[in-house]
Amino acid sequence: MDIYQIILYFNNSLLIICAFIGILKYKSFKNTEKWYVYYIIFLFLIEAVVKIALYQFKVKDLNFIFPYFVSGELLLLGVLFIRKLRLSYYWYIPIVALAGYFFIDNSTINNEVKKVISNIVVICFAGYALLMEIKSNKINDRFMLADSFIFLYYALSVFLFFLLRQLSDLGEAEAKVIWNINNLLCSFLYLSIIYTFLKLKK
Repeated sequence: MDIYQIILYFNNSLLIICAFIGILKYKSFKNTEKWYVYYIIFLFLIEAVVKIALYQFKVKDLNFIFPYFVSGELLLLGVLFIRKLRLSYYWYIPIVALAGYFFIDNSTINNEVKKVISNIVVICFAGYALLMEIKSNKINDRFMLADSFIFLYYALSVFLFFLLRQLSDLGEAEAKVIWNINNLLCSFLYLSIIYTFLKLKK
């Protein structure tokens, strides 16, 4: 087993732990905060479908899962930050429309571009949420650490996408090094959410 697989299994293990803790402590969350649990459970379900398709049914082309993943991720995080920032309900319109477009469209733009656009939207929401917390006189947001890692993870994913596009002649080993960085930061994101879940009180 190489380092890429070890990091991937570690990442998946953290996701399982995160989902389990989120379900156990669900009653400790405020209404808006429950969307973090929905987000983690969604990621867990997507990862479970991927693993079942790969190892149980030996499916080689997993592109059919991508529209569900990108659309669901954008919708959940979009709703989370709209509610958290108490933005106008009109903000739901572009988020739902964009998520629906990503789900339906299969020809205009490819999956990678959809993911980049989705990530940029998440970055803007997370960055704005962090700015509002920094500007406030008293920083008391219970999920500020998680929001920080959401911002970092999605920003790095966009950067790595453009890096891989520029370095299209990379071999498999070099590409795995880059994706190891992405998976490690994803692991830190899960750890930050696990830590936040564990320290929450009603």
